[in-house]
Amino acid sequence: MTWDLATILVVLTAVSGVIWIFDTLFLAPKRGKNPESEDNIPFVIDLARSLLPVFFIVLFLRSFLVEPFRIPSGSMMPTLLIGDFILVNKFSYGIRLPVANKKIIEIGKPERGDVVVFRYPENPAIPFIKRVVGLPGDKITYNDTNKILYINGKVVEQEVIGRYMGVGSGSGMTGREHRKEDLTGVEHDILVKFETNPYTSFGRGEWVVPEKHYFVLGDNRDNSKDSRFWGFVPEENLIGKAFFIWMNWDLANGGVSAQRIGTQIK
Repeated sequence: MTWDLATILVVLTAVSGVIWIFDTLFLAPKRGKNPESEDNIPFVIDLARSLLPVFFIVLFLRSFLVEPFRIPSGSMMPTLLIGDFILVNKFSYGIRLPVANKKIIEIGKPERGDVVVFRYPENPAIPFIKRVVGLPGDKITYNDTNKILYINGKVVEQEVIGRYMGVGSGSGMTGREHRKEDLTGVEHDILVKFETNPYTSFGRGEWVVPEKHYFVLGDNRDNSKDSRFWGFVPEENLIGKAFFIWMNWDLANGGVSAQRIGTQIK
C-alpha cells in the first residue's frame, strides 16, 4: 500500500468513525445522565468526534471533486510555470474510489490537448502532469530535427511566435523558440530548442498508442521526460484534468505572482 495523502485520509476517517461508533454503542450509556457533557467525554473520543466530519469532507472533495497540486518543474512551460498551484478536476475521466483507484462511474475520457495529471507509470506514487497528444489507436511520430509532431501521418501545424523570455525559476528557458501548436483545434504554446549538433536526439521516434493508453508530451519539448522516453499512460493511472491556476509562489520571481492567479489552463 502506498501511504499517500488519500490513504492517510481514509485511515483517519475510518479510525475516527470506529471510535465514534464504539463510544455511541458502549461508552456513552455508561456515562450517566449527561453522556454528552464535555466533563464526561474523554479527550480522545471528543477529538475523534470533532475531526470525523472534517476528515470526511476533505476526503470527499479530494477524491471526487478537485485536488490541488503544485508544479515543481519547467516541463510544461510556457503553459505552466514553476511554482504554479493548480486544481485538478477529479471526475472528468470517471469517478474512482480513493486508494483503490477503481473506476465506479464512467463519465468521460481524455481528449487530445487535455492537460492531465496522472500517476507516473514507473513509480505510481509520483504524480506527473503532461498534455495528451495521442489517443488509443493513434500513430504518433516526432521529428526532433524540426521539432514537428505528426498524428496519423498528418503534420501538427505550428506557428513561430518568437524567442521566449523566462522569469523566476524558469529564467533558464530564456532564448527558447516560442511556438503555438494546433492539436486539431486545441491551440497551445510550446517551447523548443534547436541543437547545434545534428547527431543529438531528444525524443525522436514513432509510436502506436495501445487501447486504454495515452501518449503524453510536455509543452517544453526539449525539457520534458514524457511518453517519448518511458512509454504510454494507462487509463487506470489517470488522476484528472488540470483546469485552473489558483496561485503561483516562486521566490526566484519575488514570491506570489498576482498575474497567474485565476488563470485557466488551456
